[in-house]
Amino acid sequence: MRQHLATQYDEEESEINITPMLDVVFIMLIFFIVTATFVKEAGIEVNRPDAATAVKQEKANILVAIGPNNDIWIDRRQIDIRSVRPNIERLHAENPQGSVVIQADKESKTDTLIQVMDAARSAGVFNVSIAANEP
Repeated sequence: MRQHLATQYDEEESEINITPMLDVVFIMLIFFIVTATFVKEAGIEVNRPDAATAVKQEKANILVAIGPNNDIWIDRRQIDIRSVRPNIERLHAENPQGSVVIQADKESKTDTLIQVMDAARSAGVFNVSIAANEP
């Protein structure tokens, strides 16, 4: 009887408790999800003009696209010019370090581009860039 109890006790001691390891893994997963920055896509393909001085933006997380018919796209949704500012404010609140990049089509009007730039600046984002292709 004593020998049977001793072997049962030894088997219980030899099991490894992996609960603390799982806790650490889940905490690390949550940390990486919270600290990750995501790029918001504009939603349409834009035929950008060429520029000899084009420079790659690293922290561009708010993309605004202006189509050839002056339609404005943010976060894969077509929006009205009056709702550009609230959308940029919302996206800027999610990631305050990011900048706004406006992808204007060659055929779009300069007036629409200026209105989007003004809306971005009035939303509190002063790091506004215009996308172009390198020649």
